[in-house]
Amino acid sequence: MDFTESEDHRLIREAVRELCARFDDEYWARCDAEHAFPWDFYDAMATGGWVGIAIPEAYGGGGQGIEAASIVLEEVAASGACMNGASAIHMSIFGMHPVVLHGSDAMRERYLPRIATGGLHVAFGVTEPDAGLDTTAITTRAERTPGGYRVFGRKVWTSKALESEKVLLLVRTTPAAECARRTDGLSLLLADLRDPAVTITPIRKLGRNAVASCEVAYDGLEVAADDLVGEEGQGFRQILDGLNAERVLIAAEALGTGRAALRRAVAYAKDRRVFGRSIGANQAVAHPLAEAHARLHAAELVVREAAWKVDRGEPAGEAANTAKFVAAEAGFFAADAAVQTHGGFGYAEEYHVERYFREARLQRLAPLPQAMALNYLAQTVLGLERSY
Repeated sequence: MDFTESEDHRLIREAVRELCARFDDEYWARCDAEHAFPWDFYDAMATGGWVGIAIPEAYGGGGQGIEAASIVLEEVAASGACMNGASAIHMSIFGMHPVVLHGSDAMRERYLPRIATGGLHVAFGVTEPDAGLDTTAITTRAERTPGGYRVFGRKVWTSKALESEKVLLLVRTTPAAECARRTDGLSLLLADLRDPAVTITPIRKLGRNAVASCEVAYDGLEVAADDLVGEEGQGFRQILDGLNAERVLIAAEALGTGRAALRRAVAYAKDRRVFGRSIGANQAVAHPLAEAHARLHAAELVVREAAWKVDRGEPAGEAANTAKFVAAEAGFFAADAAVQTHGGFGYAEEYHVERYFREARLQRLAPLPQAMALNYLAQTVLGLERSY
């Protein structure tokens, strides 16, 4: 068993780290405070080719796998950008996976090259106010028209809706009552967002304010038949294809956020002197930071394993859900320890750890809460009875 990082991955890590160093904590604090999308950062990442790293080479992308993409997002978060930085590029890096796997040749040729260069922003519309994680209960519907579909309904927590031109939109094309299974009758559309039939309303929230999360209403949005991804009625299966990879990428972002928090906390513990010695000499300060390091190190190992399995097409559900759970817990523990290490100053914006804390908390909720990762492990791995 060889734990040596490959030369390619080492170079990716170093290059992304160097680019991210141009955008310091003050930049991210300003974007967060002003609710301003980090366009300078996004453009720099796109110019560097990092936004298209997981797009197939045939469409102008880097043709890399989840392991490489996870390294990019981990380093972005670890720079202090945390979720504001990672979320700005996350959807572009991997969100078009259903199109890569199931889209027509014409759809891939029309959209993927623009994703690879950073010119096309796409949001993801699945969650609804009254459905939540019960995806089969969504009520947003697409009615057949001579040229395609007309969409009616409402989605929530659609990130980047304000900046995006298109949205991968999960809709019901066949009423649930007419389907043999609840997972049938759902379809995935690549729909327009910049249309009079679409109303976008940002949701006021605790953190990650540089990237808006939005409620989006669709009132008769016309979608061409050519913008159906794959086969009608197969949308649920299409989004399942990317769930393990998504959980690995979120885990990598949590790992990076924890690294950023630990770095600042250790530096403060070394510099802050009370009673003639650094506060890091006190075990009450040192031990939580050492524990944060241990938790992050363990999380890194399972994130790497999960990415390795996904890239090789091996069964990865256990590893991906474990990575998401462990990394989110480790990242939050490190962020909380960083705030505690700073004492009262941990609550002050100028030290940035309060921002890390707010963003690390999100990773325990999205894209699925910790309880759902545990549900998967309990039922699928341990064989316990399902309760819902």
